[in-house]
Amino acid sequence: MATLILVRHGRSTANTAGLLAGWTPGVGLDEHGAGQAVALPDRLAGVPLAAAVTSPLQRCRETLAPLLAARPELPLHTDERIGECHYGDWSGRKLSELAGEPLMKIVQQHPSAAAFPGGESMRAMQARAVDAVREWNTRIEDEHGSDAVFLMCSHGDIIKSLVADALGMHLDLFQRIHVDPCSVTAVRYTPTRPFLLRLGDTGDLSPLIPRPAPAAEGESEGTGNAVVGGGAGAA
Repeated sequence: MATLILVRHGRSTANTAGLLAGWTPGVGLDEHGAGQAVALPDRLAGVPLAAAVTSPLQRCRETLAPLLAARPELPLHTDERIGECHYGDWSGRKLSELAGEPLMKIVQQHPSAAAFPGGESMRAMQARAVDAVREWNTRIEDEHGSDAVFLMCSHGDIIKSLVADALGMHLDLFQRIHVDPCSVTAVRYTPTRPFLLRLGDTGDLSPLIPRPAPAAEGESEGTGNAVVGGGAGAA
């Protein structure tokens, strides 16, 4: 089956402000994120793309804009199923404040049981994203052949949940996965199993340099907790 390239959107204004954006309108890329987006066409140079599929949210569309300008022939599709998790009442709130919510412990340790007030469950989030990937895999292969490559631009928690599915991991383990802004994750699907080819590839190793976790993001590896929504990545 086809090979899927998952691109997390570039660093957003919500990432740098330590906010859980969710589906909050008007959240675009910050200056660093815009630079990440400009670099994306060169990073993907030579990779033949049959199509691009994007979350409808602004930060994803802005991330793909330079790539689409460089490849005007590339078909673009929008699919709400790979849009950000619906965080409901948590949307727009500071991650540092949410860290004290009782639900955060469930989100971190037992996400398959987590449902956001006024939003959706993490199980529903993963299910819709996996359904989208499976359907697009079939469509791309039918239209372009089994060696086709296509791209999806989505969000941190969505990509993590898709990687967990590809690896046969329970959703309760998906907080062990991390993907930086504008990182590239690649999965090749076959009739018997998916193969994870890249995970969170940013083109450099600077994110591996130990550094203090930003307090505004509610901490991540330092305390063993994952950053809900994906975090701002390396500066």
